[in-house]
Amino acid sequence: MRGPDIHQDTLFSTVSLADRVPKDHPLRPIRQLVDTALLALDEDFDALYAEAGRDSIPPEKLLRAQLLMVFYTIRSERQLMEQLDYNLLFRWFVGFSIEDPVWHHSTFTKNRDRLLEGDIARQFFAQVLAQADQAHLLSKEHFSVDGTVLEAWASHKSYRPKDDET
Repeated sequence: MRGPDIHQDTLFSTVSLADRVPKDHPLRPIRQLVDTALLALDEDFDALYAEAGRDSIPPEKLLRAQLLMVFYTIRSERQLMEQLDYNLLFRWFVGFSIEDPVWHHSTFTKNRDRLLEGDIARQFFAQVLAQADQAHLLSKEHFSVDGTVLEAWASHKSYRPKDDET
């Protein structure tokens, strides 16, 4: 018997985003490492932000989103925000609920730059790397990376017109 093609959204859902991520998905252990590293940086985050004013993007979510950009070769903040809007795996990894609105790409960029200037990103990646090393998840035999991503990040702040020969 053929089932009905019903087009009605449910009002409430009892399924969490974590239930939608397969138990053996590679991002699950990475998320655990990341969360441990972020917890260790909690006091550094507090020192970086003012106690008054408008709330900014939580640095924990921002750094998780940055990791997704690297892991999935997302080329721009606009594309990242688009993916965060509809990709349930990305929402789960960053820490969004299904209803949370995503940030505007320019807001994301401003907040990311603040973290990069505050040296928090370096500390974060050092923490994650140290944990991965302790868990024997790293190999010194082989390392591969998409060179286009490295080139893009290297030239991120050093754009020069092709006509300029200096």
